[in-house]
Amino acid sequence: MSKIKLKVQQEAISHASKGSMLRPFKALAFLGRKPVTEALQARIAADIYRGFHLNDWDKCIGCSTCHTICDNAAIQMVYIPDLPSDLLAGKKPFRPAIDYGRCCWCGLCVDICPTGSLALSKEYIHTCTEDHIDSYFILPDPKGMHKQPFEKGWEKSDQTDLLLHHRQTMQQLPALERIQNFDEIVQGFTDQAAFEEASRCIQCGFCHDACPAQMHAPEYIRAIWEHNFEQAVTQIYRTNPFPNVCGRVCTHRCESACAMQVRGEAIAIRWLKRYAIDKVPHARVKALVSQSEISKPDNNLSVAIIGAGPAGLTAAFDLVQQGHKVKVFEAADKAGGMMRYGIPEYRLPADKLDEDIAIITSMGVEIVCNTIVGKDVSMEDIVTEYDAVLLATGLQQGRSSRIPGSNHKNVYSAIELLAKIKRQEDFIIPHKAVIIGGGNVAMDIARSLARLQQQYYANINIIVTTLETKDAMLADDSEKREALEEGIVLENSRGPLECMVCDDETLEGLKTVACLTVFDKEGRFHPQYDYTDEVIYSADMVVEAIGQNTVLAFLGDTITEQLEWQQGKIKVDNEGHTALEWLWSVGDMVKGSDVIHAIAKGHQVAKSIDTYLQNIKVFS
Repeated sequence: MSKIKLKVQQEAISHASKGSMLRPFKALAFLGRKPVTEALQARIAADIYRGFHLNDWDKCIGCSTCHTICDNAAIQMVYIPDLPSDLLAGKKPFRPAIDYGRCCWCGLCVDICPTGSLALSKEYIHTCTEDHIDSYFILPDPKGMHKQPFEKGWEKSDQTDLLLHHRQTMQQLPALERIQNFDEIVQGFTDQAAFEEASRCIQCGFCHDACPAQMHAPEYIRAIWEHNFEQAVTQIYRTNPFPNVCGRVCTHRCESACAMQVRGEAIAIRWLKRYAIDKVPHARVKALVSQSEISKPDNNLSVAIIGAGPAGLTAAFDLVQQGHKVKVFEAADKAGGMMRYGIPEYRLPADKLDEDIAIITSMGVEIVCNTIVGKDVSMEDIVTEYDAVLLATGLQQGRSSRIPGSNHKNVYSAIELLAKIKRQEDFIIPHKAVIIGGGNVAMDIARSLARLQQQYYANINIIVTTLETKDAMLADDSEKREALEEGIVLENSRGPLECMVCDDETLEGLKTVACLTVFDKEGRFHPQYDYTDEVIYSADMVVEAIGQNTVLAFLGDTITEQLEWQQGKIKVDNEGHTALEWLWSVGDMVKGSDVIHAIAKGHQVAKSIDTYLQNIKVFS
């Protein structure tokens, strides 16, 4: 035996010989006694002590970021029925509950909270009784563990805040440079800016819930942060076949719901989408999308889609992946609808739209352009040849104010004029133009005409008149700001009264009156004017940008009479199904909206059509 082992044994024997060997059994004497826990007396805690949690429910938006970051699974989100829920505004009726059997008081939940609602108090004494064995699991509020006021200890500060609250700078053309041409204004993120912008995302998922198409934005933003751009594109294409388009002109409802906007600026979700799709070569994007599984039904059922706008092409994209034969009829010379002919080149370059459409056709969708249903092909032939038909013609015709003089040859609809500009058709560039309307279309035509004026006359003279005040205008804030930067004048709270025409049939200008209110007490459109307040705006062109209509004469009398109608539009159910079992309708012609809503409806109607076709297969 070694000397070390011998020494250890001797020490053990010596230790065991001190006192009785029965000493451990003395503990048995306490088995029958009731345990007693004496309450500790509170002492003054340090200024940044990490005691029990406080949560300001008015600030909390139920984003669950605290739950996600907790490594100990000590935080659970509890549904509170009485709390308001607004997914578009980024609010959910959930509040965090803390399990103090798991909590280690690290404070990460406080440091990551986007609203600053969470804090750790200086309260630290709590005893558990037999009657409340679960009292270590609490739903914190501003009153603390015992519903008594306690000072805050650890709380969010500039030093401990883990979040970056401001957006990265986006590269854009300055006003004096961009007004010279139709080049794309937004230049996109640099690699470093995109990485830092993606790092701001806390993965709360509010963007996903608010998006009409339920895009997987947290997933593609995280992939960008990981520099995995192909994964980002794959995530985008799960729900959106128009990443180039939506990366530039989406109305980004997602950003209105972003939790980061509570104390700072929303994540630039739209621009990150654009960055991801721009980083991956088009050929590689096509390869990634083509890897999606396409079902092969053992039938030859087919779908005809009338209109190659975002809703129709999205439905086509989905249906062809279900294995159905899809043919899209488009009256214009190129596919895209209002995306192509209604959105200026400086916002959406045509080549980027072409890339999105090329992916769709590569999946097997057939698009035939320059084909007018009712002229080049009859509706009767389509109904006979195809098993299902989808109407997705959009809004092709501008609305008229019908004020005196609005039928003059120099009074245009914005839709008509935007299409002329996109097609580079000749028309007389006005020296002075007045736009009627306050939405994005009005801004688009005003800014397009301003560029043409600058090129031809080196002078801009564009006035936009709106019924609404500047703050109430429907146009995006960025559109209004950039229009003003480019020299366009906004005249708010003015109603159109007459397009003034001289005796020699020359357009002289637009007479307006002051608009007092736009809507009545019930919220219905019912403008009220002060006719004593008249202003005449001199112009040799007036453009009406007050909405659009659809043209459905191609349906013919028989189908028109069989359909149900509601306020001049085809009545459909929630899935876009009309009163005819083989006919669906979708897009702006059903409910005027934007690209991302059209995409969402395209997905929805495609599911309904696929279900119908599958039933045909079963019973055939």
